[in-house]
Amino acid sequence: MPIRRCHLRGPGGGSMNVAVLGASNRPERYSHMAVMLLREKGHAVFPVNPTLRTVQDIPAYASLRDIPVPLDVVSVYLSPANQARIEEELVRSRPRRVIFNPGAENPALADRLRAAGIEPMNACTLVLLRTGQFAP
Repeated sequence: MPIRRCHLRGPGGGSMNVAVLGASNRPERYSHMAVMLLREKGHAVFPVNPTLRTVQDIPAYASLRDIPVPLDVVSVYLSPANQARIEEELVRSRPRRVIFNPGAENPALADRLRAAGIEPMNACTLVLLRTGQFAP
């Protein structure tokens, strides 16, 4: 699936509910940077990592099914080998879009998401945010 330009906007062009799969407390990790930048840009961010209670001061969730709101976007920072355990709940969470960040690309899962009416995308969340292509 080629990387392409996109503009993600929440209902009415506002902020969105975004889950970050594979969120980390380590500031040098891209998933951590994504959590922080999503919050800075005004999105409701939901870090997902079963081993964390928080990312900075943001509550973390053990799984997508624990998030109490509908999701607009899921940003994936898990390698394909680690995605099998979350595949079902990813499809069931029914986000509008799933972003596979570099190293997380998974053509088989992307096909399954597409068949379920969810738009898969190979892109870098940080680049989308920094270039104004993620949201207003």
